[in-house]
Amino acid sequence: MGIILLVVLAVVLVYFVMVYNGLVSIKNNVSMAWANIDVLLKQRHDELPKLVDTCRQYMKYEQDTLEKVIQARSRVSDARESQNVAALGAAEGALRAGLGNLFAVAESYPDLKANESFLQLQSRISGLENAIADRREFYNDSVNINNVRIEQFPDLIVARMLNFKAFDLLRFTSEELKDVDISQRFNA
Repeated sequence: MGIILLVVLAVVLVYFVMVYNGLVSIKNNVSMAWANIDVLLKQRHDELPKLVDTCRQYMKYEQDTLEKVIQARSRVSDARESQNVAALGAAEGALRAGLGNLFAVAESYPDLKANESFLQLQSRISGLENAIADRREFYNDSVNINNVRIEQFPDLIVARMLNFKAFDLLRFTSEELKDVDISQRFNA
């Protein structure tokens, strides 16, 4: 009887260790996904002042558009540094809208559109935007896996015992989900 009890206890202990290791792995995947987003946001953060400075040389009457990009950049930076996922989602929406307006307004400035520095920065930032979108998807997948796993029985027992927490999804704001009508920018 004592041997059976030891075997059952050993099986339970091995299972506990396997669940714990799986939860740690998933939690670290979420952290890695966030770090990947953070790197890309930092790269974009560093490129935006160059873009604004290049545009400022040509777009004398578009200071409002440039200021909105600068303010949105600052909000993204603050949310990124504080790792506030909810604030980051909203700030990202404002920055994307500001960049969309900036690129649309740039269409009215032929000299700017022909500027090699502007074209390189526009291409670099567009590439970073695509990479950020990919990493957001990976982050949300990782968060979903973590959140489901810590709620499933019997893993939730280990998760609660060892204080594993759910993470917030990086959500799109309702503004980001709307269709963008830029035709008015070309009719001005």
